[in-house]
Amino acid sequence: MKKSLVNAIKIAVISSIALLAISCSSTELYSWYNYQSDYYHYLKNADEKSQERLLQTYQVIITKQKDIRGVVPPGIYADYGWLLLQNGKAEEGKAMLMKEIELYPESEVFVGTLLKRYAQ
Repeated sequence: MKKSLVNAIKIAVISSIALLAISCSSTELYSWYNYQSDYYHYLKNADEKSQERLLQTYQVIITKQKDIRGVVPPGIYADYGWLLLQNGKAEEGKAMLMKEIELYPESEVFVGTLLKRYAQ
């Protein structure tokens, strides 16, 4: 009886350690890199340097997705496309907006509104 109790305790301890190890792993769906801080600095400063950093961050997010889903987070293509449109890069900006719709069809109404707004 004592031997089976010891075995049960060992199994419980090993299972607990395994569950703890699994729960500590990354569960992020997307790789955001420096997006949050770069976007904040862009909104706060609205200067060329912060805009360039944000554009570079968008490019990194788009080209180097490495987390669970392996795709660009929702809204990134739209935000990047809108920023490109505002900077006179119409074709590239529209391509990014279309890519947003392709990946996230539910964004079609929003992206359509952005394109109408740009056309005005």
